[in-house]
Amino acid sequence: MSASAPRPTIADLRARKARGETLTMLYVETEDEARAAAGAGVDMLSIAAPRWSPDMRTAAGPCFVQVGLLFGELCTAEDYLRAAHAAMRIGGDCVYCAASLDIQKLLCDNAIPVVGHVGLIPSQATWTGGFRAVGKTAASARAVWDHVARLEHIGCFGAEIEVVPDRVAEVIARNTGLLLLGMGAGPHADAQYLFAEDVLGYGRSRAPRHAKTYRDFAAEFARLQQQRMAAFSEFVADVSSGAYPAPDHVVTIDDATFDAFLAGLDQR
Repeated sequence: MSASAPRPTIADLRARKARGETLTMLYVETEDEARAAAGAGVDMLSIAAPRWSPDMRTAAGPCFVQVGLLFGELCTAEDYLRAAHAAMRIGGDCVYCAASLDIQKLLCDNAIPVVGHVGLIPSQATWTGGFRAVGKTAASARAVWDHVARLEHIGCFGAEIEVVPDRVAEVIARNTGLLLLGMGAGPHADAQYLFAEDVLGYGRSRAPRHAKTYRDFAAEFARLQQQRMAAFSEFVADVSSGAYPAPDHVVTIDDATFDAFLAGLDQR
């Protein structure tokens, strides 16, 4: 995907699913990450409100962007509908909504492309035993299947499927029209989805089992912090010793002009 390529539509993504292509997806938090993902050819980005902005849309370039609506900060159906319309006006391609089915359906009924969530749903993890795999029993796997069916029935476009056994995810992916965005759900989901902080190795907590880290940005950030402190210390020392500001850091004035300035002060 080149930087000048048009953004894919939902119809394009569905066609790629039908052809058996696997998409790539990253959750990003900064314009630099969005710009790098676009330059690297990542297909889809997830960007949560309130980080979603016109500048982020520009940085995301040709990437299809899922805008995360803030569960817990939005409460009523009207809250979600207003937030979804605002996200789409900025240039979002779809919204992620982990609210109730009736709220998700309201968004779908208003022609807003909606991505739901099945399997391990972080905001609802207490119901499934915490941050652990979901679908490891026959009954639990059937519950994931049924949840996907409900999302499809109300008109959702896709669903994040998180930490679900790979064979369960494969069966579901082959039997649903939803675009399944897999995070720890094996190789058969329609997209492979990771957080940029895990890919880059600077996460604030231990990376989950399903993540793969490609760089050690934590060490690089620590090195830069040490360099930052060293530079600031040198600045403090230079001010204390008089080394800063040096002659080349100041604005000069010629003697005649300065003398005229002083003469004017004497006259006053």
